[in-house]
Amino acid sequence: MAEEVKVRPYLPSDDAAIADVCVRTGHLGGDARALYPDHGLLPDLFALPYVRREPELAFVLDDGARAVGYILGTADTPGFVRWFREEWLAEVGPRRPPLERPPATPTDEMIHLLHTPERLLVPELAGHPAHLHIDLLPGVQRRGFGRALMAAFLGALAARGVPRVHLGMVTANEAARPFYDRLGFAELRVADAGPLTYLGRSTATDLSAPLVRTPRPGVRGGSRGEAGDEVVPGGFEAG
Repeated sequence: MAEEVKVRPYLPSDDAAIADVCVRTGHLGGDARALYPDHGLLPDLFALPYVRREPELAFVLDDGARAVGYILGTADTPGFVRWFREEWLAEVGPRRPPLERPPATPTDEMIHLLHTPERLLVPELAGHPAHLHIDLLPGVQRRGFGRALMAAFLGALAARGVPRVHLGMVTANEAARPFYDRLGFAELRVADAGPLTYLGRSTATDLSAPLVRTPRPGVRGGSRGEAGDEVVPGGFEAG
């Protein structure tokens, strides 16, 4: 009989699976292994520092054999940035030293991000102090598990008294946006957002039932992102 797929709290033994999910969803929600020869680079930037610093805010989707999805983040973006600069970079930075020239490859771009954690300190996001990353392998998307992961994460933030959370999604990843819209995220205006769209919401809303949202201009209601039909991207630059 097939094992039940379930959401559970993160365990340190999940690190390898989380890293695998991170890189296999790392290019606009698709497999990034061919794009980044160093398969540890994306996890060291977008996944593993979060479970190291705040494991109590990490939840995984377990298929009975391993983690096939996750949500993780921080309750305190400024505190995370300080820790990343002072402690995490001391551990992972020497393997990937700062560039001495402008980035020229996808790997260069990620190394530049690795060494500039202060980019996460966006003034317009100060009222949304937490941020998150959520990724699921394709085989477990469109089955309601993204909603379940989000509910677990928001509940953990609310229990700590954190009022609001944000994320940053690559604007070109259009398949991801309906998922966030249906979970109550709204766009946060940022003057210099670059290639990102920032979304935020309260941590208090119950996700047990679908949220009624006003369709965004140019988006036809019901076209994508129906309840239980989410497409969860590689959520790089969630801050």
